[in-house]
Amino acid sequence: MRLDFVRPLYERRGPYASVYVGAYTGPERETHWHGVRDQLEEADKATLEALEEEARRPAPGRALFATHGDVVLSESLSRTPNEVASWSPLPHVTPMLMMRGENVPHIRVIVDHAGAELTVFGGGSPRSAVVEAADWPLQKTAQGGWSQKRYERAVDDTWEKNAVAVAREIDDQVRRIGAELILVAGEPKSRSYLLHHLGTKSADRVMMVEHGSRADHGQFEEDVERALDDWLDRKRAELLERHQEMSGPTGMARVAQALREGRVQAVLTPGELPQPIWIGEGGTQLATDPEELHRWGVGEPVKERSDAALARAAAMTDAELWFSDAVSDVAAVLRY
Repeated sequence: MRLDFVRPLYERRGPYASVYVGAYTGPERETHWHGVRDQLEEADKATLEALEEEARRPAPGRALFATHGDVVLSESLSRTPNEVASWSPLPHVTPMLMMRGENVPHIRVIVDHAGAELTVFGGGSPRSAVVEAADWPLQKTAQGGWSQKRYERAVDDTWEKNAVAVAREIDDQVRRIGAELILVAGEPKSRSYLLHHLGTKSADRVMMVEHGSRADHGQFEEDVERALDDWLDRKRAELLERHQEMSGPTGMARVAQALREGRVQAVLTPGELPQPIWIGEGGTQLATDPEELHRWGVGEPVKERSDAALARAAAMTDAELWFSDAVSDVAAVLRY
């Protein structure tokens, strides 16, 4: 996954309070919050007050990251997390990233002769729109007569105009959000027109799904989720294959060195990595040996969780972070 959304955390100097809480309701609220406060004895009063106000908002779960009196990031979680509170140099983002999962920027499209419904996932909350260019004539008839062929051509022209308008909107959204996938369902002739008019970059990202129409979505959402899961599985497999073919670095020491040098395209990790590592204030200042950081000009390295340091280094070097059961230790896919 790309880590753009957590980058603001590293633009603010810590230490950070990282809090994972479930839904607070009624009399449980004070009990739970006192438990959180007890684990944040070193946090300043302003930061605790900001966290408490944010934690009271309704949600199945929340991940909160605060420093110097401000909640820098508040993420709603789809399920109740294990309740954790920590005060550390860097925010403890790994549980949130694992619960959030890889977030694939993509566009969902249901197209027919009249246009299409589009939903864009990426760059914020999902956004839906209806795209239509022409509304007449849309239906072919069997009336016969000398004007039949001309009328049918006019209907085909209307269908194609609508497909062109949809294609333009998709191309624009691909440029805006860097969509990895365009999942298309709907009327076969309109899908054909759409594919013909898409730009090359968009057309290469199209995946057709079987079910769904604008009148009845049916199994469209299930088809889309299955297609996204398949794409993510292929992506993980491709990254692992590239890592193996390039004899990429494995283990914290070698991966940390590659991150310091800015050579990492993607970090592959089996999950949480609580073992300590040394860090400096700079985003790529991490090493298993503090002497290495001294040589990089870090005067006073401090200890931090390995996964927290990896997330920061990946975010600040525009590298991706992927969780994979296929690796037993942290590994990296190199850019060069």
